[in-house]
Amino acid sequence: MTLFLTAEHIAALIGDVDVLAAVEAVHADLGSGAMTQPPPSTLAGEGDAVFLPMAARSDRLGLAAVKLMADIPGNGSRGLPTQRSTILVSSTVTGECVAVLDGALVTRLRTAAASAVATRYLARGDSRTLGLVGAGNLAIEHVRAISAVRPIENIIVWSRSAATTARFLEAVSPELRGRTVVAADPRAVVQNCDVLCTLTPSVDPIVRGSWLQPGQHVNAVGARPRPTHRELDGGAMGRGTLVVDSADTALSKSGDLLQAIAEGAVPGDVPLRELGHVVAGTAPARTGPDEITVFNSVGLAAQDLATAAALIDLARLRDIGTLAPLTAIPAAV
Repeated sequence: MTLFLTAEHIAALIGDVDVLAAVEAVHADLGSGAMTQPPPSTLAGEGDAVFLPMAARSDRLGLAAVKLMADIPGNGSRGLPTQRSTILVSSTVTGECVAVLDGALVTRLRTAAASAVATRYLARGDSRTLGLVGAGNLAIEHVRAISAVRPIENIIVWSRSAATTARFLEAVSPELRGRTVVAADPRAVVQNCDVLCTLTPSVDPIVRGSWLQPGQHVNAVGARPRPTHRELDGGAMGRGTLVVDSADTALSKSGDLLQAIAEGAVPGDVPLRELGHVVAGTAPARTGPDEITVFNSVGLAAQDLATAAALIDLARLRDIGTLAPLTAIPAAV
C-alpha cells in the first residue's frame, strides 16, 4: 500500500518533525561517502519553464526518492505558485512505492534547515543579528531554523514589497518582532548583520562583495536553479570561504557560482568544499573570527528524502494520510 500525503497532511505533521536533525544527518552521510546522489538533469518546458528530476538513495533509511520540481515563472501571472513539486519515495529493498508527497512545504523547510546546518558549522558562535534580503515564506522559516542554532536577538530585513514585509512581521514571534528593523535597501541589511540570508528569486546580483563584513556568514539561497540567475555578485562569491551543498549540483545549476567563475572571481578549477564534508569532519568549518563564509545553497534530493522519511514514519504512527494500492500485487502461486 502506498501512503499519500497531501499539503494539508504535511502541514499537520511537520511541526513535530525534526527537519534540522534529518537534514544534518543526511549531509553527514553525503560527507562520509555513506550516500551519494547524481546531479539533477534539466528538462526544458514551454517558454522559460524547467523541470528538474532530483533523485537520491539512502541505504541507511532503506529508501530512494525522486522529486520532480517544476519551476515555471509564468505561473506568477496566473495566480499560481511559480514552483511546484511532488516527491515519490520507494523501498530500496522491494522497489515498492512507499509514499507520494506534495513537495512544497517539504522543500521550504528542508531549505531553511540546510541554511541552519551551514550556520551551525560556519557562523561565529557569537552571532546575534540575522539579516534577511527577502521577506517571504522562506524568510519566515529561516528565522525559525536559524534561531535553533544561534541565539538570534535582532533581525534586519528588506523586501521590495511592503505587503510581504508586513506578513513577515505578523509571522515572527512578538519578541523578535519588537527587535526587527525594516531596512531601506539590501546594503543596509548586509552591513548590519552577523548572519545574512538572501532569499529572493533575483536574476541579477542584489548583494555586492564590497558590502560584506569581516566575520560574516552568508547563506545564498533564493536564486532560481538557472545558470544565469544569481543573488550574489562575483565579488561576494569570491571574497569568502565558499561552501556548497553539492559540487556537482552547484556546477550544473547555480548561477551564483557559474557566473562568478565566468567573471574570474572564483577559479574554474577551485576544489569546492561541500557542506557534508564539513558536517562529517573531513573538511574544515570556520577557522577564525574574521573569516567570511558563504554557503551556496541550491537544494538536494537527499534533503527531500531525509525530510520525507521522517514525515512518513510520523504519519504512520499517527494514522494520517491516505493509503491506496498503487499497483496490483500478483496472487501467490
